[in-house]
Amino acid sequence: MGKATAKLVVEQGGEVLIASRSAEKLRLAQAEIVGKQGAVTTKVLDNTDEIAVKEFFDSLEAGEYNALVISAADRAVHGSFLSLEVSQVKALFESKFWGAYFCAKYGAPKLAPGGSIVFFSGVLNRRPGLNCSPLASVNGAIEGLTRALALELGPRLRVNCFSPGFMETERFDHMEVPKKQAMLESTAQSLPLRRVGQPEDAAAAIYFLMSNSFTTGIVLDCDGGHQIRQYASQVNDPFRGK
Repeated sequence: MGKATAKLVVEQGGEVLIASRSAEKLRLAQAEIVGKQGAVTTKVLDNTDEIAVKEFFDSLEAGEYNALVISAADRAVHGSFLSLEVSQVKALFESKFWGAYFCAKYGAPKLAPGGSIVFFSGVLNRRPGLNCSPLASVNGAIEGLTRALALELGPRLRVNCFSPGFMETERFDHMEVPKKQAMLESTAQSLPLRRVGQPEDAAAAIYFLMSNSFTTGIVLDCDGGHQIRQYASQVNDPFRGK
C-alpha cells in the first residue's frame, strides 16, 4: 500500500523518499515506480531503532517534504490471548506503534508548514476478530495517537490515520497459492462490494489524507464495507428469506 501511494504521488508530479529495512525491497520498488528521473530516492532504515530514525530525519532539510506516511509493520501475530507469547505482541508494538511514534516525533519538525502525517491502523480495532487481540490493541493505540497529535501539532501540521480492511498485498505472498486464493474469495463474499481491496484503492484514500487541507484528526476507513460485513452463509441464512 505504501508503494502504491508512492507511485500515485509520482504520477501526480511529486517526489518521494521511501524507506525500508530491506535494501532488496527498496530496489524493486524504485524500479517499479514510473516517473521522472530523480523522483524516487530510497533509504535503508529500521524504524524500531530510535537513534537511527532520529539520525535519518536530522539528515533531511527542513521543509523538503510535505507529507510523512508511515506504513511499516512486522507480520501480524495471531493467536489465543491466553496462549500467545507476550514477546510476540511486544514485537508487533515495537514495529507498528513505536516505529510510527519515532517517525512522527523526529519527522514532524522537518515537514513543511501545512504538511501532514498519515498513520496506518486497521479494521480489527473497531471490528475485531477471534485471535486478533494484538492487532486490535496496537491499532487502537495508533488511532489514539492520531487524535492527540492532530491537536498538538495543528495548525502547522495535519495528522490523520488510514484504516484499511482486507487488502490483497504482498504480505500474503508467503502463503500457498490455493490457501491464499480461498481466503481472498471467502473474504470477498462477506463484503458488500464482493471483492477485497487492491493497493490502488488504498493509495487513493491515503493521497486524500495527505493532500486535503481541511482534514485532520480522523480515521479514514477504506475497507469495502468491512464494518458492516456479514459472516452468515448467504445460502443458509434464514433471515435472508427466499
